[in-house]
Parts: sequence; C-alpha cells; structure tokens
Amino acid sequence: MKALSNAHPLEGGTKPRYVGFASNIIPESKNLPKGVSSNFVPLANHYWFVFRVTYNQVAKASNAFNEKQIITYFPQHYVWKNRNGKKKRVLAPLLPNFIFAYTTRNKADNMVRNNLWTSTFIKYYLDKTKERESNGFHPPLTIGFNEMMNFILATNSENEHIMTVTSEMCHFKSGDTVKVIDGDFKGVIGRVARVAGQQRVIIEIEGLCMIATAYVPSAFIELLK
Repeated sequence: MKALSNAHPLEGGTKPRYVGFASNIIPESKNLPKGVSSNFVPLANHYWFVFRVTYNQVAKASNAFNEKQIITYFPQHYVWKNRNGKKKRVLAPLLPNFIFAYTTRNKADNMVRNNLWTSTFIKYYLDKTKERESNGFHPPLTIGFNEMMNFILATNSENEHIMTVTSEMCHFKSGDTVKVIDGDFKGVIGRVARVAGQQRVIIEIEGLCMIATAYVPSAFIELLK
C-alpha cells in the first residue's frame, strides 16, 4: 500500500481529490465522485477513528500516518479571502485540527499512546457517550464504514458552499432520510433542512459534527423508504 503525500495546499493551489487516501485503495461506488479506483472495501478489524491534532500540525500528523501506511482523510473546502485587496478562492480546513484515519485499534493506540513522538501532537477524539475503558478513558470515537463513505462524498465536493452547522441553524422539514440523485452532491444521503435561507442536505457524524451541502433543488432529492 503506497500512501499519497499529504502536502495540503491550504492557502491556494489545486485541491487533491482524495486527500490522504492510499492510492490503491480509494473507494469506488456509483455514489462516490468520478475518478475513483476500484477496490476499497471494509477491512477486518479496521475502523474510522477521529483524531484531534495539535494546532497547525495536521500535515505533520498526516505524514506520520502515511509512514505507517494508514489511510487518512482530511476534509477541506474553498473559501474566499482578501489578498492584497483582491478576493481569492483558497482552500481551508473544514474541521480544523481534525484528521480521520482508517486503521485497527492496535495501530491507532500505537500512534496515540505508545509512540513518544506522535503522542505529543495526535490525540483521540473520545466518545463520551460510552463507558470508560479499563484505562480510565472513554473509548475513541469511531465512524461506521458506510457513514464515513457518505461523509467523504459530501465533503469532497469542490463546491465552496459546504459548511459546518449546528442543530440550531437547521430547520428540518421532516425526519425523513433522503438521497441526492443529481448535481455536485449526487449520492449523498442525509436529511433536508433550510440553512441560511436555502434548502440543503445535512450529514451528521453523531458526537462530532453536522455538515450542510450547498443548495440542493427538490428535483435532485429522492425520499428513501
């Protein structure tokens, strides 16, 4: 498994389509963006872990994971910033100081707790809804495989109107689950809500975040039974 470089161009440049993924195990599905290779399937004893990284150390953390041949994902989005009096479209972290890694608990522990170097800047994001483990800490938050694939699909779009939201910002039309069937977010599964005056689809990683797509017209939305 050869891991991609994680030199993320956060202040301009071209967004890598699959940030941090190993080049030969990127997911393929009709629900995922174009250009994806073919053989990323769930692996035994592997989980998507969420890690918090010391401020401004995400690239360093990503390189450390890649050295161990661990698949990572670091979501970014485009924003407009003023540069010398001119507006410029640049990349910025969607979830600053967070990185996702697909690996085993043993390998994750080695990065967070057993390695004197990486443990100084890579920490688990803990699931405080669960009981503490024998070590006295809550277990690390993990994300289901299909749920993570949906999150990657939603956040990998180059649409600049993707945003993080809170429940207070979302005016849900119903509790129904829907699927986007066309447009930039084709294949994304979530719930319809009005956010900032627009109809969007909300993807929630429980215990971590809520993400809103850009505007999605009703014609692009299919109710899932």
